[in-house]
Amino acid sequence: MSSLQKQALKMKCPLPPMGNVPGASAGSRRRRDLTPTTWQRYFSSAEDVQLDGGDVFHVYRSGSSGPLLVLLHGGGFSGLTWALFTERIVQSVDCQVLAVDMRGHGETASADEKDLSMERLVSDLTSVVSAVYGPAAPPAVLVGHSLGGALAVHAAHAWCCGPLVGLVVIDVVEGTAVDALGAMHTFLRGRPERFASVQHGIEWCVKSGAVRNAESARVSVPGQLKNVKTDAPATRDLEEEDEDEQETPAAPQPSPPPTAAQSYTWRIDLASTEPHWQGWFRGLSGLFLSAPPPKVLLLAGIDRLDRELSVGQMQGKFQIQVVPRSGHAVHEDVPDRVAGIVATFLVRNKLTHALDGFQTIPPGC
Repeated sequence: MSSLQKQALKMKCPLPPMGNVPGASAGSRRRRDLTPTTWQRYFSSAEDVQLDGGDVFHVYRSGSSGPLLVLLHGGGFSGLTWALFTERIVQSVDCQVLAVDMRGHGETASADEKDLSMERLVSDLTSVVSAVYGPAAPPAVLVGHSLGGALAVHAAHAWCCGPLVGLVVIDVVEGTAVDALGAMHTFLRGRPERFASVQHGIEWCVKSGAVRNAESARVSVPGQLKNVKTDAPATRDLEEEDEDEQETPAAPQPSPPPTAAQSYTWRIDLASTEPHWQGWFRGLSGLFLSAPPPKVLLLAGIDRLDRELSVGQMQGKFQIQVVPRSGHAVHEDVPDRVAGIVATFLVRNKLTHALDGFQTIPPGC
């Protein structure tokens, strides 16, 4: 175990671990297919939404009826982090999905990518949903992971895009998140700065345990990277490769060996967002407890719960579900389990109906 991982564990830090994937031998990791893949299998469509002022937000959609699940990713991720979750939940209950690439992330292009203040993120979100659905927006459930969870909580208090009927927050708690900020720069410095290929980035994320599910990493990690030479999101390169392969089918090629001219880096410089870190998480527990719709909190471990939320949970103010055998990217590591929990939440609150074959999950920790 690295000194950084020990520090994170000591602080009950919700950051991704830096060690190897638990229970995976070196041989089993080598046998995995870690070639990058695109969004088409998991979502029905991908669209660019242009807002007043010229900013263009990239979104992924699926489903055509039922409540709208607005999926909000964590810092450094993209809407593709919800790929496997989306595939599972639209097979479980009647619902629609809108997964948004936040400002500075994925394929979204904005004039000011460094303004990741919570006020700006909330404004972006409401503008995107309004642009896509207009005044006929369906009842919405905000579902957010990490920074996206904080955004979901803040947006719940400012929602103006039709009825807000549910709130789902995944692995973010004010107390542990604020404590973890002190280790954030150390964590970020521990990551490779560049990768020789998109596949090398996927391999690192799986082997480090940042994403423990190889299938999810294949589709989500490209959304975290960009081409150093062109400054374009790595997903654009994959889409161009897919078009070329459709014209001239070819056998899959292995990942190229590392070279001095490494060509992919992280889509967003998270260290540069430090001025906004405190604003993302300060006061989050109180805001979560006071949010009006029914709500559920999913955690990778019960030790992440802070005092204010512990009291609120005992008072029955929200539902809690602990998801074992997962890291910080809970919804990527165990998408079946998370989709089942969210689907059960929707059915039990009479927000939708189950599709044939879906079995609700009992509540509890």
